[in-house]
Amino acid sequence: MTTGTANAQRFREFKMPDVGEGLTEAEILKWHVQPGDTVTDGQVVCEVETAKAAVELPIPYTGVVHELRFGEGVTVDVGTAIIAVDTDPGAGPAEAPTAASAPQEAAPAEEDAEPQGRQAVLVGYGAAPSSTKRRARKPQAGVPAQPEPVKAALQAELNGRPAAQPAAPVAPQPAATVTPDARPVGGGSAGRPLAKPPVRKLAKDLGIDLATISPTGPDGIITREDVHAAAAPAAQAPAVEAPAAQVAAPAVTGVVDAAARERRVPVKGVRKATAQAMVASAFTAPHVTEFITVDVTRTMKLVQELKQDPDMAGLRVNPLLIVAKALLVALKRHPEVNATWDEANQEIVYKDYVNLGIAAATPRGLIVPNIKDAGSKTLPQLAEELGGLVATAREGKTSPAAMSGGTVTITNVGVFGVDSGTPILNPGESAILAVGAIKLQPWVHKGKVKARQVTTLALSFDHRLVDGELGSKLLADIAAVLERPKRLITWG
Repeated sequence: MTTGTANAQRFREFKMPDVGEGLTEAEILKWHVQPGDTVTDGQVVCEVETAKAAVELPIPYTGVVHELRFGEGVTVDVGTAIIAVDTDPGAGPAEAPTAASAPQEAAPAEEDAEPQGRQAVLVGYGAAPSSTKRRARKPQAGVPAQPEPVKAALQAELNGRPAAQPAAPVAPQPAATVTPDARPVGGGSAGRPLAKPPVRKLAKDLGIDLATISPTGPDGIITREDVHAAAAPAAQAPAVEAPAAQVAAPAVTGVVDAAARERRVPVKGVRKATAQAMVASAFTAPHVTEFITVDVTRTMKLVQELKQDPDMAGLRVNPLLIVAKALLVALKRHPEVNATWDEANQEIVYKDYVNLGIAAATPRGLIVPNIKDAGSKTLPQLAEELGGLVATAREGKTSPAAMSGGTVTITNVGVFGVDSGTPILNPGESAILAVGAIKLQPWVHKGKVKARQVTTLALSFDHRLVDGELGSKLLADIAAVLERPKRLITWG
């Protein structure tokens, strides 16, 4: 057995698993161990967030943590090693696997090897050998190369400075004889400070000469913060500059950079998955949304009665429970709605079960877990499932399996005081019901105008699967059950 093979068996790598259905990446939220810690088989070592949920990852090895490959907040592809464990720490010192020491050994290896492109690492490729250098500009065909003094002068004109002005505050000397130690403040190789076009525009708007700024960005690049830092003392200094500077001063005081009051957040995790799903649904399934306003006074009375029922003791009883049961009863009367459009096979898949999705707002974003086979559950069972589903979602512990396979969904926008909306279908589902706020409103009841508890329902459905007549009947039946809840018995 070779030394490399022995080390590979001793230092075991744990790779990011596919914790969902076909997920390709996950973000490391928190590490529960650090290098040097002892771990056992099955111990949770980190928590990751996929596009669907937060999941704890147990490690399948026993030993001592040798290395954490990625820090918290980093998104890692499935199949990439995230931690290395020394399974035989008592065997004495040994070299870790090549992959674990690649970052430390990359620099020495480059010195001995001829440059042949980028160096392979765990995922993709590492940085190019010349990553700290700028790419040389290609000369135009037929145009002779300019001498260094001429290029420096042209570059100075492009940067908005007189051609005779030196690139750095040093003693006057020919531009072509600048020594390596007399590098300009801006970091350019020929007197041109390194900065991106938006930063150059900002400096021009603020009247700041880029050559006077000390860069703090990588590879000597001037950043927006550098420009703002240079502009701050200039705006506060007394007006003792040359006449040209005094003329430009009023423009400086009136310029406000919008980027300084903006925040940019990477799109990842639940937000990324939600955005992709909503775009795919909105531009794939032709949506139709219908509305109906209904008197739910009797439903609200039923909710209060159920709260006192011994069979519902310890269970969460609210209007959403009755709405869910009303939708399930209506789907039994119109089972054609409970279907999926199979574009690849050009088929409609009718489902004899209902996995009822409940849209839940969580700190990490909107998720839609579903109650499996909800149509076969009694009211107490449905209440228990609904309460557990919402609690788990808010804790961020919903599993990817709980969010797959949904057929229809309910979104309760009424909890935010909203009357209604036009909900977007969850991909692969045929319908989604939005429930608005329940409010006291004047309503004609038994020939007289009375204050009644009223709400608005909105049903969006896939018009490829559901015609207007079928969708209207489904929505009307849901409203009929909520208006007279005894139909839960007569229709159920």
